Amino acid sequence: MADRVSASIVLGGTMSAADYAELTELIALEGLSIEWDGEPFEPEHRNVGEPLSLCAHEVAFGRFEALEAWCREKRIVYSRWSGSYAGQWGGERVVFSGDGEPAWFAADEDDCVMIGRETAEKLGSMEAIRAHFDAADAKVPPLVVEGSLPEQPAA
Repeated sequence: MADRVSASIVLGGTMSAADYAELTELIALEGLSIEWDGEPFEPEHRNVGEPLSLCAHEVAFGRFEALEAWCREKRIVYSRWSGSYAGQWGGERVVFSGDGEPAWFAADEDDCVMIGRETAEKLGSMEAIRAHFDAADAKVPPLVVEGSLPEQPAA
């Protein structure tokens, strides 16, 4: 049986209505909600003009493997946090910008990115340390579904 922890993910970018239907199937398979201990996600839970924020407890290894792979394939931006599992791994934030490979950052149980002395020395300057934190805090754009009703934020 897999080690399980709480995890959340924020998705954004532009996709077709067909891709959104695929995405909602993946979200359902992961058992995600828009709030902790909330109702299972439904397609109408998406707030137009905002990124899609999802979460769950008891996530195997703290990763949404199929969902994250799909996002990388479709170049959908995401930021994922997962809690630590005592004696196995620490908390982390993973950021995918839509290009290249995801970036990993150490994080605490409140999703605050942290660095230790070794990382600070490796980065070498306050400017590089700030850039590290800026990369971890990259803003996820709104999730836009092309071909759906007009994309206007809710009032």
